[in-house]
Amino acid sequence: MPEHIHLLLSEPEVGTPSTLVQVLKQRTAHALLPKKKWADVRQRRLFGKVNLRRHFWQARSYDFKVWTTKKRIEKLRYMHRNPLRRGLVGVPEEWHWSSYRFYLLDEAGSVRVNEG
Repeated sequence: MPEHIHLLLSEPEVGTPSTLVQVLKQRTAHALLPKKKWADVRQRRLFGKVNLRRHFWQARSYDFKVWTTKKRIEKLRYMHRNPLRRGLVGVPEEWHWSSYRFYLLDEAGSVRVNEG
């Protein structure tokens, strides 16, 4: 999505999911903030009145614990269909930043999937 991401994570072997997400967010912000230009007014509105030179991620987030295979499949389907519902692509496999092609065609793509 242009303004948000979906992640489906399992428990890391070392640390906690919150630590993993913290590191992901820190590294992403560090890598992208110096290069990012905030010319898109729609993007600015998402952040409210924060200093955009110092913030990359919005303060709020939503997490959901997945305990069953059925729920995992439900969440993956939602994530894979989201770009289609938003009118960003014609079919889910066109969304470049998705694991859909991995699950559909067993193709490695931009999104790494660890099955194990």
